[in-house]
Amino acid sequence: MRRGLFLALALTCAEAVSAQDFTTLKGHGGPVMAIDVTPEGQVVTASFDNSVGLWTQRDPQWLEGHEAAVTVVLALPDGRIASGSDDFTVRLWDNVQSRVLGQHQGKVTALARWGDWLASGSWDGSVRLWPLQAGTPRDLPFPGGGVNDLTFGPDGALYVATMTGDLLRYDPQGGAPLTMVRHGFGINELAMGDGWIAYGAVDGGTRVVDAATGEALRDFTLDRRPILAMDHHPQAGLLAVGDGQGYIMMIDTRAWKITRDFRAARQGPVWALAFSPAGDVIHAGGIDDIGYSWPVALLDDFDPAMGQPRSFLRAAEGMSNGERQFMRKCSICHALEPGPSRKAGPTLHGIFGRDAGSLPEYTYSETLTTMRIRWSEQTIDALFDQGPDHYIPGSKMPMQVISGAEDRADLIAFLKAATQ
Repeated sequence: MRRGLFLALALTCAEAVSAQDFTTLKGHGGPVMAIDVTPEGQVVTASFDNSVGLWTQRDPQWLEGHEAAVTVVLALPDGRIASGSDDFTVRLWDNVQSRVLGQHQGKVTALARWGDWLASGSWDGSVRLWPLQAGTPRDLPFPGGGVNDLTFGPDGALYVATMTGDLLRYDPQGGAPLTMVRHGFGINELAMGDGWIAYGAVDGGTRVVDAATGEALRDFTLDRRPILAMDHHPQAGLLAVGDGQGYIMMIDTRAWKITRDFRAARQGPVWALAFSPAGDVIHAGGIDDIGYSWPVALLDDFDPAMGQPRSFLRAAEGMSNGERQFMRKCSICHALEPGPSRKAGPTLHGIFGRDAGSLPEYTYSETLTTMRIRWSEQTIDALFDQGPDHYIPGSKMPMQVISGAEDRADLIAFLKAATQ
């Protein structure tokens, strides 16, 4: 479960990785927001390109249905997949077919399962329970702020991490939540253990508390922030922690000591982590468009750093100002080359003189297909001057403003040269 827009990656099937192999995989057309692994070892990815990827070795199966970035994904024991999105919906996938379980009023940020119930949390501050078989959905009492993560304990208690810095426990019998921890900074990640729960926070706090009382047990906080990813493998006794500075810390939960702490990404954060079913491989996602799988036992024997040179990671002085504006504001969603792509937005090739909402291979919002806009220097300037949410209210485009007139002019000049 991860926050906001980021360059990330699709991950490989655990069964494809031997004890000696370091494996990569390409696929999605945008950042990967979350990762999970099925009991059979297939990696499942959630992407900013609005899709879920189900990977068999290096071959993806695309699960299409969400109308905005997919922010969280959960592989269920019965083979189905649950996903949540920026379109505010929670979907349940059975192979390539899906149905909407329900909807929040904001970004869906977290999913967890206990028995026949699926819990979802949202930045709108709601926590909801959805029946996976028969039953009636339930709303839990307001947690006091937006939800960043949630997880079930073995007794069915639901633990919720909030943007306001609280770790809450909802009793399975119902009622208002119990405050376990008041951290003071937003808590981003949770990982459940045997009688304990670990959390990672915006300020870099990485702590372990008693799951029943909230009593502090261990503190693994380092001088790196924020904590953005966690995964726990009970049988292997390992807790993996990823942060905004590109490191992965491995904690032995039997001896309660850090066994490895290494830079996993040459540039940018680690946004997603998931162990293989056997716990011998760690899948990770960062700022590249590539997924990475490392054998845990060999992390000390080679440089695990993710990332190869790519255009928007070049030194700023190596690009024109117009290209820098494109890379920062547009490149996550849009390609410059002709033809369809897996990116979240349509290609910008031939954009000048084209009517908005007119490419046949892309599914636009109704707003764009009904507005009479022809892309030109003037309309593109207005788009970034006002921001899409004001210039084209109701469109799927995220809010992007370029306040400087010279920066907008440089972007337009770059686009004119690069999209012909």
